[in-house]
Amino acid sequence: MSDLLTYRAAGVDREAVGRALARADAAIRSTYTAAVVGGGGHFAGLYRLPAGSDLVLVASVDGVGTKALLLARAGRLDVAGRDAVVHGVNDVAVVGATPLLALDYVAGGDLDEDAVAAVIAGAAAACREEGVVLLGGETAQMPGVYRPGALDVAACVVGVVEAGRLCDGSAIRPTDAVIGLASSGLHTNGYSLVRAVLDRCGWTPDTVVEDLGGPLGEVLLHPHRSYRRALLALARTGWLRGAAHITGGGLPANVSRILPAGCRARVFSGSWPVPAVYHVLARAGRIPPQEMWATFNMGVGACAVVPADRAEAAVEICRAQDAPGWIIGEVVAGERGVDVV
Repeated sequence: MSDLLTYRAAGVDREAVGRALARADAAIRSTYTAAVVGGGGHFAGLYRLPAGSDLVLVASVDGVGTKALLLARAGRLDVAGRDAVVHGVNDVAVVGATPLLALDYVAGGDLDEDAVAAVIAGAAAACREEGVVLLGGETAQMPGVYRPGALDVAACVVGVVEAGRLCDGSAIRPTDAVIGLASSGLHTNGYSLVRAVLDRCGWTPDTVVEDLGGPLGEVLLHPHRSYRRALLALARTGWLRGAAHITGGGLPANVSRILPAGCRARVFSGSWPVPAVYHVLARAGRIPPQEMWATFNMGVGACAVVPADRAEAAVEICRAQDAPGWIIGEVVAGERGVDVV
């Protein structure tokens, strides 16, 4: 029996999720009206406001996942609230929209009031930093649904963009450049696989790993980085043809989502320094390379596609907005998809 670790072996079956969504597609689309822009599939839903308005509402919902378990153990649940909001802010910003408001969701089987307060405080702090109103939310206690001590943390973020300024990837063309923006760590994805590695090695967030120069928790529990300012600054230049938030599915799955028919992205894996934590996880868990690329962001938290002759200037704009990055790839003619070479 192989001792290689995969996401599926850790309890997350990406293929099953994909099949479930495919089965639900017809039911979802049966609710659509002419107000829905683009037919779905973006990082956030797009809804055009009534006639007479040139505005499109942009809405995203996502959660922190099992990272919350490690954050709870480390007494850092404020990061869970922060991550939920920032994740949604990024999903809204990749289409060139300005986030307006957030709704939070905190649920567990035996809610601890200090834990809930920490989550909401973190969400509120992120909202203040991102210029977002925390308009409401839900706190639910559901014994039997959640195991004792576990918290589920999610947020919905809604933004707005003028229809003519929407950056949905449809303008992407062969010869365009792909820019990668540095992540601040694993963000909010792959933590079930991370926990499987920790269990296999007998590690905790306090374990000091020599290659990381300190405790695992300092890297694993770092807050999700916001790309709002960088992406909106690029959108204002008129160069941003599409952008992807690198979440579940890694670079291949998420960059593919923004490519129009006839366009394929080629990402050069040696064009940025992959942080040491990914090498540590791969080695300790014996995780195959293709599984690493399909699960983690590998040090790139967002990608932006711009004309090749604007790529270097675009990197400088992002760097000035506290989002350092690199030119990591190109768009070529071909079947829609991503090659990591």
